[in-house]
Amino acid sequence: MPNPVEAILFDMNGTLRVREAHEQTQLAAFARLQEFIGRAECDWEELTRRQKAYGSWAQANLIQLSEAEIWSRWMLPECPRERIEQAAAELMLAWSERKGRTIPSPGAETTLVELRRRGYRLGVISNTMSTLDIPRWIESFRWQDYFDVVILSSNLKIRKPSPEPFREAARRMSLPTELCAYLGNRISKDIVGCKQAGFAMGLILEPSSGPRADERDQTLTPDVVIHNLSELLDIFPVRV
Repeated sequence: MPNPVEAILFDMNGTLRVREAHEQTQLAAFARLQEFIGRAECDWEELTRRQKAYGSWAQANLIQLSEAEIWSRWMLPECPRERIEQAAAELMLAWSERKGRTIPSPGAETTLVELRRRGYRLGVISNTMSTLDIPRWIESFRWQDYFDVVILSSNLKIRKPSPEPFREAARRMSLPTELCAYLGNRISKDIVGCKQAGFAMGLILEPSSGPRADERDQTLTPDVVIHNLSELLDIFPVRV
């Protein structure tokens, strides 16, 4: 039977890109955070604890608060809200970059180019606390023309595995969800969400060492497991 998929959508973090330690990026990020917070010594462990507490709450409720709300309610509640609101987006970007820089996953660009050439529409559906990070990154690597749609939880205010981000992507592409496939790296967020939304296929990019330790108890099975992005070219032929 001919492949019914017309659009392939991707998770970003851990799928189309990976983060690596990068001293220059990390030092600059810490400097920006330090300048805003304005303390001689920042309790980075406490800020990390607060961020994890927010992350657990957000994932449990499938809600993404705005950057201003995250920083004023969870990260720095002791700071005046009006000051937080002016800098929240840049603060969140710096918070992400404190761990290093992001680079394309191996084979990402060549795979995207070839899938477009084969006639597939492409898009991104990603959980992220930052409204700036992924759009700026896509622009910096000149990937804007590859994607018909970019759905971010930071804009939609809803997190995967809610089916709504997947349905919203299909709506913006004017496609029924049954003509869409999704590739991510977490069964619990990516496969659960896309299947609830009615996607035709749910694929997982898995490390060559096997499933993530925190994913091994998942009962839902992806349609396809790959270990390299280039394997998508064996799955999705030229559309006719």
